[in-house]
Amino acid sequence: MAQAAPIVRDGFRPTKPRDPNAQPVTSTYTSLARTVRDAGLLNRAHHYYAWTLVALTVALGGIITGFVLLGDSWFQLLMAGALGLVLTQFAFLAHEASHRQIFESGRRNDRVGRLLANAVVGISYSWWMNKHTRHHANPNRVDKDPDIANDTIAFTEEGVRQHRGLKRWINRYQGWLFFPLLTLEGLNLHITSVQSLFKGSPETLRSRVLELVTIAVRLSVYIAVLFLVLPVGMAFAFLGVQMAVFGVYMGASFAPNHKGMAIIPADSKLDFLSKQVLTSRNIRGGRFMNILMGGLNFQTEHHLFPSMPRPHLIKAAEIVREHCANVGVTYTETSLGQSYLIVVEYLNRVGLAARDPFDCPEYHSLRKV
Repeated sequence: MAQAAPIVRDGFRPTKPRDPNAQPVTSTYTSLARTVRDAGLLNRAHHYYAWTLVALTVALGGIITGFVLLGDSWFQLLMAGALGLVLTQFAFLAHEASHRQIFESGRRNDRVGRLLANAVVGISYSWWMNKHTRHHANPNRVDKDPDIANDTIAFTEEGVRQHRGLKRWINRYQGWLFFPLLTLEGLNLHITSVQSLFKGSPETLRSRVLELVTIAVRLSVYIAVLFLVLPVGMAFAFLGVQMAVFGVYMGASFAPNHKGMAIIPADSKLDFLSKQVLTSRNIRGGRFMNILMGGLNFQTEHHLFPSMPRPHLIKAAEIVREHCANVGVTYTETSLGQSYLIVVEYLNRVGLAARDPFDCPEYHSLRKV
């Protein structure tokens, strides 16, 4: 009989090795998928997404109404914050459409996804599809997962060693700076996604141009309305608050899922189940958290079954948790607050490479004198 693997809670990772007599993990995903399918958890949840879309549309309409009624008032910044929250929720829906969670038809999902991402949120849908698909194929795998690619924040010590100047200084304290830097992530997402539309093969030119035009029109109308209704200073403040809230909300929803989990070497070989479970972290909180994080709180189940609709993830988690315990694969879940502490601690630990004087090129040059 396979020895059950303990569930990781609150960041504690047991070191007890897997029972060598347990059933090979590679052969168990098929049985897990069959159980999930037989439970009807891969069926579409049309009513759930219809009501969610209606609720978000009403919320967006309320924000627009409040914006018009408030006029020249610093209370507009409350509207800006609310807009950042609602646009993030629309981004969650676009993410779910990209995974074919809303409709059976891939084409219909793409149409809704493009509408929400390009026209409502203002981010390229094709860029997100490309980036996120690569992430799902190789979560936390060095040189293959774009979400841990070397950028301002370094997720590996090797990444820290490649940095110089301002980035190197940021790496020294990147754990503490991570959430403040998220205030710029909304702007970064918009700029990066638009830049991606100027690249690509001739075969995608038409779709890229259509996306670019849609985003440009959306941005032009948005900015024009802000500066027509509000004084210049207040308009800039509104835009800044909205983008900051959007960036923090997006980053705070995606960061707990993989940051601080196992980093997979580029040349390693793992079966699908282990690859997805060992690199993912769930966030406790039930249905409320499921709404707050757009289903990203059930990251393990989302990675194992990307097309599973959001409301079915709760039931799937019970099945997956039991399955992982039976086959000896560590299943990780924690609270939202604890997950943030883990992320900060992990980034600070990686950033220690930037504070190590023995890793300093100048130090090595002096050693040779």
